Amino acid sequence: MGGPLNKSSQPDVAVFRKDETLDQLAQTFNVAQFVSFAPASEGLLQQFCRIAGFRANHRFSSVTEAIQALFERSSEGTVNVRSFSVHQTQSREFIYGIDNVTLAVEAVERMGSEGAFTIVNETVDVSDGGVSGVVMGDVVEFRPDMTPRGVEKPGFARLPTDWAVRLFQTVYGVDVDFTAGRRGRLEFSLHPRPRGWKQNNVVFWEHSHEIIPPITIKAEWPNDFSRMIGDKTYGLLIADINDFPVPRTTVIGRRVAPFSFGRATGLYEVWIRTSPKEQVPGKFTTARGWQDPFALLQNEDPEGTAISSVLSQMSVAAHWSGAAIETQSGGLVVEGVKGTGDRLMVGLADPEPVPDRVLARVREFHDRLREILGATRFEWVFDGQELWIVQLHSGASVSEGDTIVPGDAEAWVEFEVSKGLEALRLLATSLAPDTGITLDRRIGLTSHLADVLRKAGIPARVTAR
Repeated sequence: MGGPLNKSSQPDVAVFRKDETLDQLAQTFNVAQFVSFAPASEGLLQQFCRIAGFRANHRFSSVTEAIQALFERSSEGTVNVRSFSVHQTQSREFIYGIDNVTLAVEAVERMGSEGAFTIVNETVDVSDGGVSGVVMGDVVEFRPDMTPRGVEKPGFARLPTDWAVRLFQTVYGVDVDFTAGRRGRLEFSLHPRPRGWKQNNVVFWEHSHEIIPPITIKAEWPNDFSRMIGDKTYGLLIADINDFPVPRTTVIGRRVAPFSFGRATGLYEVWIRTSPKEQVPGKFTTARGWQDPFALLQNEDPEGTAISSVLSQMSVAAHWSGAAIETQSGGLVVEGVKGTGDRLMVGLADPEPVPDRVLARVREFHDRLREILGATRFEWVFDGQELWIVQLHSGASVSEGDTIVPGDAEAWVEFEVSKGLEALRLLATSLAPDTGITLDRRIGLTSHLADVLRKAGIPARVTAR
């Protein structure tokens, strides 16, 4: 079979074909397995090849043998066929997910007879629970369920490169080397199963040496990745990555294998916490003691559309528990109670005066979080020695004093706080337009009651007599 066609015969003009670019990338990185062919009068000529178990650019005896070898090593059991012209960067015809050798060979032969070059590569499922994205200097942008070019659409996650490396190691158990991305732009995909010609969990798709100017990074969520693993899970991961004390947590997710992070608390009792795709204050289960996570998911979210994961979290010996938020004016509100804070969060207990030493630790954590993440809201537990973060959310609150949600309304409906969280949630979803809510007594600004009103965006204020 003929050798690879490397460059244009025109002097001083370097023209790299798509398959040659892949071959060059494979000299440094793990790439999706592929074999390429060139049209010729005597039939198809194999060009480049990267297939697991074979040396680089191994020469097969026939087109069929090459494609058969690719099928046998494809994780999905399918291949794609892409055709292109020698001097055009854009593909011509592209066929995705061919599931047998005969059809793939026929496609390659037909395209070759039309004068096209072809690449046959293993199908890589981007919806397998992994992520795809781009490394640019000290920034990684990524998301699930799309190719690396998915970062061009809203919803991607953005983290400093060091954070992303730690997050991927925690969630997937994979150590990712993004060194080359610090010197340019690197497209990648990360998968739960090994793939590519080097059979690694990370596949690289494109590398350019363009100079990347410094980018201001602000880790924000929700994003598509936080929705996949759960809003609560993502916030705790961000806290853990930045070395804040987070109770040892095991995540049982719908789309990723179980993983753990955080620190031992000294207690061997667990709390079960549901982690919705996006924060839904107080709606789903948080309970002391073990519960069957699969039964919990089936009972509370049988359609699988609301809850992304269930957390089994080590208990903390709660001397004090509470939450902290930034108000609209930038002030910090810290509320807490003795013991566990579940009754405070659902409005069944009023905030108590928090001891100065506990307030000092909460403020210290807030200052550190603000420097790293900007405005945040977090729930905490103090065990007498250590302050633990048990929830973390990005963004400030719109509340200030007795104004839970600012704004005017033509009509106001009074709500009796004693009716509870679910009654308030129902009222908030059933109000007529241009109607606000007044509360008959003060509530904690950090409580789930206040969260429900803020999330609904309905003007709300306290009119306590």
